[in-house]
Amino acid sequence: MSNTMYNKMWHQTQEALGALLDKEPQKMVEPQRNQVFIFQTLATFYIKYVQIFRNLENVYDQIVHPQKRILIRKVLDGVMGRILELKNEMVELELTEFHYFDDILQDLKLAPQQLDIPIPKYFLKEKLEVIKGREKILAQILADSGIDTSEMVWRRFHQCKKTEKLREEEMIFLGMNPPPLFNEVSATVIQAEKVDRLRNEVQMKHEEDYREALVTIKNDLKLIEGLDIKENLQDQIRHWFIECRNLTGTFPDYPDIEEGGSAIIFSNKTIQQVIEDIIANQEEEEKNEKKKKKKKEKQPKKTKRQKKGTKEKNKEEDEKWKMSPSLFLPAMKEGCNAYKEIWMNKDESWNFSQDFDPELIKEEKRKELESEIRVQVDELMRQELKNLKLAVDREREHPAKVGKKKKKKGKKGKKKEKKTKKDKDLTADRTIESLYKELVEEGLLIQALKVNLSDYIGEYSYLGTTLRQVSIEPMPSLLDVRQLITLYGIWPLD
Repeated sequence: MSNTMYNKMWHQTQEALGALLDKEPQKMVEPQRNQVFIFQTLATFYIKYVQIFRNLENVYDQIVHPQKRILIRKVLDGVMGRILELKNEMVELELTEFHYFDDILQDLKLAPQQLDIPIPKYFLKEKLEVIKGREKILAQILADSGIDTSEMVWRRFHQCKKTEKLREEEMIFLGMNPPPLFNEVSATVIQAEKVDRLRNEVQMKHEEDYREALVTIKNDLKLIEGLDIKENLQDQIRHWFIECRNLTGTFPDYPDIEEGGSAIIFSNKTIQQVIEDIIANQEEEEKNEKKKKKKKEKQPKKTKRQKKGTKEKNKEEDEKWKMSPSLFLPAMKEGCNAYKEIWMNKDESWNFSQDFDPELIKEEKRKELESEIRVQVDELMRQELKNLKLAVDREREHPAKVGKKKKKKGKKGKKKEKKTKKDKDLTADRTIESLYKELVEEGLLIQALKVNLSDYIGEYSYLGTTLRQVSIEPMPSLLDVRQLITLYGIWPLD
């Protein structure tokens, strides 16, 4: 498929995700008691998120634009996390690891195969160099250690091949296996694999170009715009000093480094907006004080019956089921908002090769450069503010009092020493190669066979929901087990 097709797929998936994120809070916030309804709601969202994950994973694997891939990856990780959260909610609700969605799949007009959760391709791609390095070290250790297994491996290998050949011939003769050329890979599949490899190469090249551009564009901006940014920041802060003095009668206190310096005052705000904020804060403080006084005067005391009633209501609310707060919804919403702001209506007719967008890098690096220059400007302006206070207000800052109490050295020190002894690394003087070698010699580390999880073929349990309705617990299929291995064993490793 072309870049246009993958971009279209991405836009459609983002729209589906946006609609799902709008719908989910409405359904999940309301407390519920009906367990069947709760499971149906959770399962529906789970299935929809799985569909979005499958599409996003495919798009992330094939799209070549480096800046788009960063955003897609952020959303993809959020979707994967949300799938795990929903799975956990279903497990806690039904007290079983295995769930069946026959009726929901039928309502959504989906095939069971569309519920299959693949291992993301980037899991292997991004760690390929590390894996190859480990295999190389292991092969070298096996060669150097002189562990001779060649004779036994050769005999077993020869006999296994012979047995396999005889079994294969028998199965073909009985008509239970196809003839030898039946499973030959077609030219179309070979071409598709070739295109995938080429796209991966383009991805890597664009990624390298993008990383280089991050450095070069920032350096160019520093040379061209650095001085102007510094002067603008200084003028902005000086204007703030003067306006604060005109409004309040005194110069303001400069925010500390820990608070973020002048950034907390001028974050995406003009001078006029800052002045309006100062006036608004003063008015709000006055209003809040008046309200507090009125509340204290009017507030009636609660009777025992009222207190009892509130306790009973709280108990009823606790009994109802509520969805646990999500750790991944904010990241997905942030990703969706970034997509709407930047990519949704962006004209990319000029970018046929889907290379990086220099204007987006400039925007990002301009903010980064401004924050770096702001730190230097804050130091200068703090001193300038001190000088202004001394010159105009005759204010002198009193030095902070040094605390008289000193930390006693005693038992606490001994405890810390004990902790360091416990946490001592027993292999600090050992190299990775020596540890590998020891494990190989002891027979604990061997070369594993390359096996894909997709090799374990299993069919979906079509009668799972029906059997549970008549109080019969269905036997989990191999597909169910494979999905649990993916969700619980492989996804959390990333």
